[in-house]
Amino acid sequence: MHVPAIPARSTRSRRRAPAWLAHVTRLRRGPVPRTAMVRGALGAGPLLAAGIAAGQPGPGVLAALGVMLAGVNDRPGTRRKGLVHIGLPAVAGSLGLLAGAVVAESAGRWAAVPALFLVGWVSGALSARSAVWSAAALQMLVATTIGMGMPLAGPAWLKALCFLTGAGWLVVLRLLLRAPRSRDSTRWSGEREAVAAVFDALADALGALGGPGAPSARRALVAAQQQADEALRLMRLLPWPRRSGGAAHVLAERFGAGVALCGASIALQWEGRPVPDAVAEGPRRLAAAVRSGGPAGTLPSPRPDTVERLAFDRAVLEAAVVFDRTTAGSPAPQDPARPPATGTRAGFRPGLFTPAGREYGLRVALCVSVTAAVALLLHEDHWYWLPATAAFLVKPDMGPLFSRVVNRFAGTVAGVLVFVALMAAAGGLGPPLVVAAVVVAGALVPLSTRHFAFQTAVITVLVLSFVHTAGDTEAAASRLMETFLACVIVLLVGHLPRVADPRVRVGHRFAVTLRCTERYLRHVLAAPGPAGESRLPGGAGGRQRDDARGLALRSAAYRALAEARAAAETLAAELPGPFGGRRHDWSAVTVAAELVVDAATACALRVGNGVPRPSSGEVERVTTALSVLADALEDGHRVARPAPGPGPRDCRSLRDVMTQLHGIHRLTTAGETRSASSAFPARS
Repeated sequence: MHVPAIPARSTRSRRRAPAWLAHVTRLRRGPVPRTAMVRGALGAGPLLAAGIAAGQPGPGVLAALGVMLAGVNDRPGTRRKGLVHIGLPAVAGSLGLLAGAVVAESAGRWAAVPALFLVGWVSGALSARSAVWSAAALQMLVATTIGMGMPLAGPAWLKALCFLTGAGWLVVLRLLLRAPRSRDSTRWSGEREAVAAVFDALADALGALGGPGAPSARRALVAAQQQADEALRLMRLLPWPRRSGGAAHVLAERFGAGVALCGASIALQWEGRPVPDAVAEGPRRLAAAVRSGGPAGTLPSPRPDTVERLAFDRAVLEAAVVFDRTTAGSPAPQDPARPPATGTRAGFRPGLFTPAGREYGLRVALCVSVTAAVALLLHEDHWYWLPATAAFLVKPDMGPLFSRVVNRFAGTVAGVLVFVALMAAAGGLGPPLVVAAVVVAGALVPLSTRHFAFQTAVITVLVLSFVHTAGDTEAAASRLMETFLACVIVLLVGHLPRVADPRVRVGHRFAVTLRCTERYLRHVLAAPGPAGESRLPGGAGGRQRDDARGLALRSAAYRALAEARAAAETLAAELPGPFGGRRHDWSAVTVAAELVVDAATACALRVGNGVPRPSSGEVERVTTALSVLADALEDGHRVARPAPGPGPRDCRSLRDVMTQLHGIHRLTTAGETRSASSAFPARS
């Protein structure tokens, strides 16, 4: 099989800044979110102006605060995705504000310390589940802190209602203000674009086969597939009134054909041989057909001279049949009300009581409670800024801690300087200028997500405007010292050995990946049914489409792999030495884990297309090795374990799985970091 050569290390790469320093200035790129910026301008500013005009600045501030925190989660995607990714954190934030206000009304000031410890632990543990739960947990923690410390008049329920009303106003804007539609777009334009992006990513992955860009193209393909799956799942869960069930059914069927092609392309990736350039044109035509609703035309495929290429050829034929059957003007399905199932979520999801959940929770709880105690010792009022700042900094899934601390302080300095300059230029901020500053800063919130320092500066201007409106006209100067204290406390407490163990945080993610892969292999390599029909992908009749359970298990494995890769990249950008605590080469473990999941997918495709099935003993040996290594990664490598044995001689894909497991074993048990090239021998 083709093994790409490792390029020689250049002088430029030797002079490259370390990851922990380079991450400080790393900027996310992408198109300017013009529509989201319009929503931001129409969000907090008008609500704050309405509160001031009505003589009730307190409710106006809380509503504007709800819009601001919701605006951070106003990311690109379908309207349904916006409802979930904005709505769930908003509900969590309103509940946190309600709880914080109740504690402030019924208990003493120092009750905030144990209360924030408890809320911080729950918030950190929830962050181990997914991105949307992490956003909800962060808003809950920040809103709880504000509810306890921000001096605003009114009962607790009214404060929570004002906050939720503000976030709801942004949801309404999200539904009404969308990106301009193209001439041929429909009410399903967001979901159509998500499905079409899968075929575009597939074309890129096919074009990169056999080259150095193949792994990154494969990752982009898996990410596009997961985003489309989420969009279609939300389309089924949140149907619009009077929707076109036939259109939803067609879109789901075409996505199902794309999922089959993606699985076959991963087998081609595992094979490692490039395909003719014309083969990539087929998915491009499928993407255009998804956008227009028309037919796909002729679809080229590689010559089926291997099992992997035969699987892809059959998937192309099935895609052609599906697209012809679902072309606009074709007969509608008899039961269009429910689209066919796609790869839904399955497999293990981290929870509150997993090692990673406990580590996340303890880290966040300690930081916010310690900063709250220090703030209460220093301030009689307005102490909430310290724990609120710590909450934004310490979330383990939101990037390297050192980078976030540096950017938080730099952004706060910039935001305070801008606010002070506005005060000096205007001779004191009057209500019209405050509202104008909030309108401009609100419009910049969606754009500011490209860099944490930029985002911090924008949010600092917004928060100082809110605090000024609430009556605290001398807040700007004290914010610098409070932010500095919060950064120092978080940097120290967040790196305590028992609080931030990278082996727990990252090893747990890889353990989840291996367990999901084990479940997938056990499912697809199960014995045939009594009638001789295989349960494997592409079983009876040579079909390439997995059954729903297999799709879900494979999707769960790749989702867990993406989360593990993100955790490893975050750890690589932490401070080295005693702060980062790095012992293992997690980037090399990532490479091995990717090859494990790819080889498992290739095994399923190969067996489903005529390759002899491995014996039950071989399957059991491989799946047991996956389970044992996952257990060892989960417990932080505190127990000795034997290395995985050799793979089956008559199954190349399972042999690859065992080879990579052996590499992971060596990397995570060696006393010093080893290079990936020595850990992973080339396949024959």
